[in-house]
Amino acid sequence: MKRLLILEDGTIFEGTAFGADIEVTGEVVFSTGMTGYQESITDQSYNGQILTFTYPLVGNYGINRDDYESIVPTCKGVVVRENARLASNWRNQMSLDEFLKRKNIPGISGIDTRALTRIIRHHGTMKATLVNPGDEIKHVQDQLRATVLPTNQVEQVSTNTAYPSPGTGRNIVVVDFGLKHSILRELSKRECNLTIVPHTITAKEIIDMNPDGVMLTNGPGDPTDVPEALEMIRGIQEKFPIFGICLGHQLFAMANGATTSKMKFGHRGFNHAVREIATGRVDFTSQNHGYAVDADSIDKTDLMVTHIEINDQSVEGVRHKYLPAFSVQFHPDAAPGPHDADYLFDEFMEMIDATKLEKGDF
Repeated sequence: MKRLLILEDGTIFEGTAFGADIEVTGEVVFSTGMTGYQESITDQSYNGQILTFTYPLVGNYGINRDDYESIVPTCKGVVVRENARLASNWRNQMSLDEFLKRKNIPGISGIDTRALTRIIRHHGTMKATLVNPGDEIKHVQDQLRATVLPTNQVEQVSTNTAYPSPGTGRNIVVVDFGLKHSILRELSKRECNLTIVPHTITAKEIIDMNPDGVMLTNGPGDPTDVPEALEMIRGIQEKFPIFGICLGHQLFAMANGATTSKMKFGHRGFNHAVREIATGRVDFTSQNHGYAVDADSIDKTDLMVTHIEINDQSVEGVRHKYLPAFSVQFHPDAAPGPHDADYLFDEFMEMIDATKLEKGDF
């Protein structure tokens, strides 16, 4: 069956339908990763977006039980050059097509994803819709232009109630803005006792829990749509060590006086080179974000820039000058992607231990 991908600028791509048989509208973005399509599709940071894979063959190793980053993925659609007809891997449990049908996500294959990527790079991310042939094109285009995309994306993906992930070590409160399971895996590797809490949690509620540290997770959308988080961060950062990732990084920076802005087409993929300013160390990182902290807004804050993206010089990490708190724009948890930066979880553990020692809590 044929399916159409129609962009806000009027461009129309015709391809073959797979996945769920529904019509959707969302922001079309692209990821440059060669593998890791299951982790990407289930990453809640893609909430509301139509995800294009630039690598030409997707689905060749199927779907397995180990590579989920969330239980219920919330991306709107999937765009590929070629959807592998046969999946071959010893962990394979189902095909990409079957997986998307089960998760009610439509896909389109057989289109020129390189041309689509060039359009996005030139014009920036834009709205798009996946529809079946037969609809009146002008009507679909008019509807697309009139559609206002939702801004409550974090609310859609954050947990509604707190829940534990037991461990025997440091007590960490994980504020869920749309977390990836790989963040919990990295903390669990370090034997942390985790309490995952909603994005609406208050500073007082966290203080009453008296954790050893607080993790601010990744999540979708514009950080300015989550103003309640800023007051929470300001209320806890003088009491507990903080580590922020992706959206958590942006919110931590904003809570301390920095600003953010929307990028033209964002960073999405697993090959982004990041330099640590203090050491000159270069890590290849996994990234998925459409907003960034404004570099010129850092100067008048108590933050210092710790990492920059080598290609466009965007801010990739900050640290508080006086408090035990830091954040990074990239994903040190990887999954998918390189694990160059997973040492940052160890630095968080060391920061927690140093703070406890200073307070005499050991």
